[in-house]
Amino acid sequence: MRGSNFAEISAFLAVAEEASFTRAAKRLGVSVATLSQSVRALEERLGVRLLNRTTRNVAPTEAGEHMMRELRPLLDGLDGVVDSINAWRDRASGHLRLCVPPPVAHFLLAPLFAAFRAQHPDITAEIVVGSPLPDIVAERFDAGVDGRRFVARDMVALRLSPTLRRAVVASPDYLKRKGRPDTPADLLAHDCIRIRLPDKSFVAWAFLKDGEVSDIDVKGSLVVNSPDLEVRAAIEGVGIAYSFEIFVAPHLDSGRLVSLFDGATMPEHDGFYLYYPSRRQNPAALRALIDFLKAKPWGG
Repeated sequence: MRGSNFAEISAFLAVAEEASFTRAAKRLGVSVATLSQSVRALEERLGVRLLNRTTRNVAPTEAGEHMMRELRPLLDGLDGVVDSINAWRDRASGHLRLCVPPPVAHFLLAPLFAAFRAQHPDITAEIVVGSPLPDIVAERFDAGVDGRRFVARDMVALRLSPTLRRAVVASPDYLKRKGRPDTPADLLAHDCIRIRLPDKSFVAWAFLKDGEVSDIDVKGSLVVNSPDLEVRAAIEGVGIAYSFEIFVAPHLDSGRLVSLFDGATMPEHDGFYLYYPSRRQNPAALRALIDFLKAKPWGG
């Protein structure tokens, strides 16, 4: 395949998959004008319109859909062959693209990734932080991060963190104004900051009693969808927060937050997992990350 042909095909696939010339240009690192010219040249050479263009969106024609189905496996295989050359290198290289929930990116992935990059300096990465998490295959991510119960059946789940403990916290100012709850049941009389999940439900405030897990149906004046915002609101004295210890540890150490109950009163969380497609051959950069995590005390 001649270089110009490959560039034109890559341009078409990027635009079709992104449904946007602008997003595709950013993905490929070229200008929109260059991308448009490449797609137009491919269509003229084939004598077939591959994309329907309007002022609002871009979508493949029937011929374009057929071309996408036929080409994507071939190009993925080509990428795999090129990537396999890493076996002859002294150090793994390649590009890694991950999607991660906001708090996990900040508190768990950032410290881990710093150590990973020190071991693999030739690997570049793009970490997309957001919630809810997208379909990693459709959005062409190498892997994602989430709790194990959210991982699809066709994915492999690899532990990213140890088991996590919860903490109920409040600011000294809030406790001075509202008093300190002595038991979880006392939370019913307090202003609690709740987190709404993407499925519209709330994060449950779960506690252990006589070896059994029970939920406290707390109420409060603030509902958020971000653990970062929940913790920040607790620091500002808005209310009581129910969070992971690892998220609030720096604020407990500084005295900006106070832990209200012994950790033994709350069930442990299974932690977070890296998930990726269950295919035989993964990119070298992803394989390096998998090996790195498996070497951790909680890995596997």
